[in-house]
Amino acid sequence: MSSRIVVGTDGSVSAKAAVGWAADDAARKQAPLHIVSVVEPWPYDVSRYPAPADIGDTLSRGATRVLDEAAAEVRRRRPEVALTTEIVEGDPAAVLAHQGDDVAEVVVGSRGLGGFAGALVGSVSSHVASRARCPVVVVRPEFEPGHREIVVGVDDSPECEPALVYAFEQAMVCGAALRAVHAWQLPVHAYAPGIAYYDMDEIRLAQHQVVTERLAALSAKYPDVAVTGEPVCAHPVDALTKASRKAELVVVGSHGRGRLGALLLGSVSRALLHHSFCPVAVVRH
Repeated sequence: MSSRIVVGTDGSVSAKAAVGWAADDAARKQAPLHIVSVVEPWPYDVSRYPAPADIGDTLSRGATRVLDEAAAEVRRRRPEVALTTEIVEGDPAAVLAHQGDDVAEVVVGSRGLGGFAGALVGSVSSHVASRARCPVVVVRPEFEPGHREIVVGVDDSPECEPALVYAFEQAMVCGAALRAVHAWQLPVHAYAPGIAYYDMDEIRLAQHQVVTERLAALSAKYPDVAVTGEPVCAHPVDALTKASRKAELVVVGSHGRGRLGALLLGSVSRALLHHSFCPVAVVRH
């Protein structure tokens, strides 16, 4: 593959985990890896309180050190990966979200140096996942790889298709099995919330058919990927979070709605960024 994988780093623990994940994925896909460190403008540059004269050099030196450390780790971990680095001035979220059409995916840590203590997912990773045109992988530092399974959320919406393709490709290059989880919930009668008027066998059959139809065409395209389909009567966040305990990666589409449309993350993908036990790939439609 010729498309680049881009990973952002600020030297934080989460960013270092993201660099390691990105290096491994670049090696699997035989793709070049581009490490970006973003230098934010001095936020207090007002006439009454001017910035220190050497603040730009100080920030640049810090970014250079962070890049050098990240590059050294990639060369130690995956010496075969073609590697480039770059320092960019600007807003980290905006820079990483707009990396160009030749980018296969953007990888970020779950929370950088500027995040609030105790926050599971920082504003930068959420912003990038909600705006980047390519898949975005969010990595937590506590994740320990070794599971041979990729999990993907499946439903009957158009947003699901790109996520499924990405999940099949990841399973293929990882040599992992693919587990498709279709979580569904019983609708409740609008005028009698306590009473359900449904044939459970019919519902189970319909949900199973959703999974089967979604997987059929891609299973033929990726015959080496072992696929299991799993309709689950549960909330999607609960089902996918549970599946993430034994997964290498959870892949979801994004169902952003509202006036901002494509600039919003759906509730499931947003919640998974906070609760998943493994990296999460958000693949936008």
